[in-house]
Amino acid sequence: MGKLRHIALSVPDPWKAAAFFQKAFGMKKVGETHSVLADGVYLSDGTINMAILHYKTDEMAGHRGKDFVGIHHMGFWVDDADQSRQNIEASGGSYWMGEVPRTGDDKDNLFYEVKFHDPNGIVIDISANGWGGAHKDVVPAKQLKAVAKARVKASAPKRAAAHARPRAQIAGAKRRTKIAKPKRRKAR
Repeated sequence: MGKLRHIALSVPDPWKAAAFFQKAFGMKKVGETHSVLADGVYLSDGTINMAILHYKTDEMAGHRGKDFVGIHHMGFWVDDADQSRQNIEASGGSYWMGEVPRTGDDKDNLFYEVKFHDPNGIVIDISANGWGGAHKDVVPAKQLKAVAKARVKASAPKRAAAHARPRAQIAGAKRRTKIAKPKRRKAR
């Protein structure tokens, strides 16, 4: 199953837009890009990566063109890019550009996207490596609280035993220990 972990905006001034999202929502800057595709800033809320881009050419921007302002595309972090490609194409999507790095210098490239159009023409990225600042598997807050509560409850007897043992050992040690009185020297 793919997980939505990336969204890209197309804007005239990525740094100005990034400042807004940082100030208004506390997003953190996780990178910048100056590629043949676009210039831009990458932000994250700790779960999702947001690319704020200014495309350099109409070709790189796709059918909307480089002057389009708005949500440009979204990305899904997938377990298997090849299987996801088959699923997308079998569901009516079509390949646009990008490939999974497989050989040479590209095989070590951890950052890549394979781009598709859904049946409505919306651009969708897939990646098995994700995006900077994004986390694939996120535990919902309710579930996290329940897990933490169960751990605290399960460890309560161990904690009680651990706290009781040192007190008993200390008390026993005090009873067994004789404090030697200093010997007085005889006056000569």
